[in-house]
Amino acid sequence: MARAIGMGEVRASFTPDAPFALVEKAKGAMRLVAVNRAALALGLAPGLSLADARARLPDIGVADIDPRADAAWLERIADGCDRYTPMVALDPPDGLILDISGCAHLFGGEQGLRDDLLARLRRLGMETRSALADTPDAAHALARYDAHVAPAEAGAARDCVDRMRQEPVAAPASAGATIAGLPVEALELDAEESVALRRAGLKRIEDLSSRPSQLLSARFGEVAADRLARIAGGRDIRITARRPEAALLLERRFAEPIGRTEDALAAIGQLAEQAARRMEEAHRGGRRFEAQLFRTDGLVRSLRIETGLPVRDVPLIMRLFDERLEALADPVDPGFGFDLVRLSVPRFDPLSPLQLPLEGGAVAEGELAQLLDRLSTRLGRNRVRRLAARDSHIPEQAAFAFPAVEAGPVEDWPEPEPGEPPLRPTHLFDPPQPIEVVAGVPDGPPQRFRWRRELHEVTLAEGPERIGALWWKRADNGGMSRDYYRVEDRHGRRFWLFRHGLYGREAKSPAWYIHGLFA
Repeated sequence: MARAIGMGEVRASFTPDAPFALVEKAKGAMRLVAVNRAALALGLAPGLSLADARARLPDIGVADIDPRADAAWLERIADGCDRYTPMVALDPPDGLILDISGCAHLFGGEQGLRDDLLARLRRLGMETRSALADTPDAAHALARYDAHVAPAEAGAARDCVDRMRQEPVAAPASAGATIAGLPVEALELDAEESVALRRAGLKRIEDLSSRPSQLLSARFGEVAADRLARIAGGRDIRITARRPEAALLLERRFAEPIGRTEDALAAIGQLAEQAARRMEEAHRGGRRFEAQLFRTDGLVRSLRIETGLPVRDVPLIMRLFDERLEALADPVDPGFGFDLVRLSVPRFDPLSPLQLPLEGGAVAEGELAQLLDRLSTRLGRNRVRRLAARDSHIPEQAAFAFPAVEAGPVEDWPEPEPGEPPLRPTHLFDPPQPIEVVAGVPDGPPQRFRWRRELHEVTLAEGPERIGALWWKRADNGGMSRDYYRVEDRHGRRFWLFRHGLYGREAKSPAWYIHGLFA
């Protein structure tokens, strides 16, 4: 059984009873995309050119459509719907599907859940439309094409939410008749195909359902037959939630909203203690924790933290949440209060009891991991990075950086020769910087070079170390060999230079570059 709710939002300042439309450029002209009730009553409809609309209504209010704002608003509505079920799927550009299996009893039944959702949307100044069906496609069709449902273009926006329960239940007696009475446009085929269906006398879903599906497939393709089966209930396509199911989900609801952020943090701490007990029973720890604070006006604030190692230490988790709160550019505003606090642990990892070695190495490792977690939480997960070795002979590809809180690949760094200077510098330029070089012979070591307008006299040089290009680039003449030299100038500064291309074979006059600096 499914429910579908559509809603509209006013995006410009105008009198509510005045005609208003959103426009965008299409087919070489500005056309109406959405209209409010007043404009619809006066004969305007989406698809009409703006010039024709103004010829009929010179004083019509107009604003440009903002797809990004629409998508952001739809995401915000989806976040608010998380209070009813974690199974929320986007139906872009103007819909949502919610699986409320096993959730309706928390709100006094389906009608109670629906009334609560509609009441919250009305407080946002939105009009809604709802429907009930057995499949998500049927809910989608009923919300948009059922003549008994109020129009959705209220307030000059195109947002729609489909709310669905996918468990087998008994449908209302009128559900089948309602779906059968939908127009063929509910199939959402091409305009030409919808016209062809009507010319053939097939104007409603019931006209198509009473005929063999093979005839519909032969005339209009498999898409039309599949769409009909999904709307009529013959095929039920399950939804894919916008967020994967969390390994652990805990929540606390309040009969009276709490108005202080400190109280919300205390509730998160209580939920974290419950989560820690469950993780301890499973011998696991969490790598990611997400707290959601649901305000009574529909706004949802999310706080996410990550750890480099699996943890279930409640004080540590709460310290990271405190760090996240302090790092927020926009402080958490409780508004009229939070009526729901939820804590989810999306990811579990095995966490065995820690065996401390005599030298205390595990303690130092744990302290370092906690420091990285705090820095990543305060500064951002991509601001604190670590390096890992990569199996590549190309110098700039031999290492890569990734967020420190992620579990990266385990690769051993090449060990330097005992007593030998390092083969690679501690700092590489990306990209290498061109230099002017004077060499004794064309393929010999450099004797002096000019870099950043400064002339360097080479006193010591070691090399060359020849590094060949990747074979698939060499085949297309897309890469050349490099001859690297470790050099030292008369001031004791050490550089890593290379000649790009073999003289006389790969390049007539090879270019020189400085790739790095030794400490």
